[in-house]
Amino acid sequence: MSVFVGDEQDEPVDAAGLRRFATAVLEAEGLAPDTEMAVILVSPGQIAEYNRRFMDREGPTDVLAFPLQDLEPGQVPLQMANQPPLSLGDVFLCPAEIRGHAAAEGVSFEDYLYLLAVHGILHLLGYDHGEDEDADRMEERERELLEMMGREAP
Repeated sequence: MSVFVGDEQDEPVDAAGLRRFATAVLEAEGLAPDTEMAVILVSPGQIAEYNRRFMDREGPTDVLAFPLQDLEPGQVPLQMANQPPLSLGDVFLCPAEIRGHAAAEGVSFEDYLYLLAVHGILHLLGYDHGEDEDADRMEERERELLEMMGREAP
């Protein structure tokens, strides 16, 4: 797996651990070894700008996902021979927002960070939470993946 982690903000984050976690999630989902994606850590100002520009929402948020593929949840995309690697897209995380939400909910920053990382990755893989049934499916898969990775779901 090729997981790029870019850190464009000031909060302390274990970028190597986040990369290993994202790689493990992609492997658990059965994706080809040459699959690519990016996790970008950004400031509240940066994510607020992306939220406004791309989602038409005001203010900062904790996670945004920008898939490059139209995938079906739980379905491993077919990899064609002699084709470029599958590029899933980008997950933007805002550690400052995540830290604040974790504190407000009384959970650890790391647990909340990894929850939102897996949430964003699942969006890249076609999961959504617009309907109750879809939200339940996504939340169940988040819990399963976190448990498989030895993480507690907040």
